[in-house]
Amino acid sequence: MKHQYIKALVQVADSGSIWAAARALNISQSALTRSMKELEEDVSAELLNRSYRGVTFTDAGKALLARARLILSTIERARDEVRQISGGAGAKVALGITPVVATTVFPNIYRRFIAEFPEALLTLKEGFMTEIVPGVLAGDLDFGVAIATRDQLPSELVFTPLSNTRLLVAGREGHRLAHSQDWVELAGARWILNLTNGSTGHHLLYWLEKQGLPHPSNIVQCTSPTLMMEMMRRTDLIGIGPDRLIGDPMSSCGVVPFDISPALPSATMGLFKLRGVPLTPAAQRIETWIKRAITADHMASISG
Repeated sequence: MKHQYIKALVQVADSGSIWAAARALNISQSALTRSMKELEEDVSAELLNRSYRGVTFTDAGKALLARARLILSTIERARDEVRQISGGAGAKVALGITPVVATTVFPNIYRRFIAEFPEALLTLKEGFMTEIVPGVLAGDLDFGVAIATRDQLPSELVFTPLSNTRLLVAGREGHRLAHSQDWVELAGARWILNLTNGSTGHHLLYWLEKQGLPHPSNIVQCTSPTLMMEMMRRTDLIGIGPDRLIGDPMSSCGVVPFDISPALPSATMGLFKLRGVPLTPAAQRIETWIKRAITADHMASISG
């Protein structure tokens, strides 16, 4: 399987047609069509559905496309690593982090990173585990740090648990239910939750069911941590979040934890990355700092 075939396949997906992909690659349409045919012969499967409207991918094509993106990303990462080892500039690190990491440990890590790698390009993606995992799988992110468990993650990822974090029910200051001890009463309120499979909201509903408690009857579904916090701050919507985030005076100004009982169970904060794919030296350094900082922060919160 030739590298140019892999690159061409990804370009076809990004461009939406053979004609547009050939133009982007600066080759003839007939040459690109021939490359796609040879790639299909190589894998013994039809990869593209061709029509006058353009091209779509078969199931086999979609599977190979995901691997092709990862291959190209890994090659670029290898180039980056060689440049770093050789003393050249151009280090690149892309991370996916959950808001509680940005609230607690990441500002100091960022300061250390730019001091050691002043010319490096750092890319950050904010989100929950469900938004970060696809970027790690595609090779767009070096690794992710979020609330997760091993059984929630695909087998291609390695998961390292770093700390336990309490999940709190929360809402705006002055909310009429802030001191309610009744889950039935809370269930009748309006909530904002991420209900993607494996999310904290999904686990909340599972936990309520195990406890024999009622589910919220009116839920605004949201996959953005920032939007979720703003809606909790500015409306009567109720949500959940890690204690270190809800208790942060800057991030959660105007949002308070509720006194509900029984309290939600703890969740695991951890780091996940592609199995068998080495990190570049710059990414390895920031991974080490994050692991140490989250562990130290967790121990300090326990002793405090």
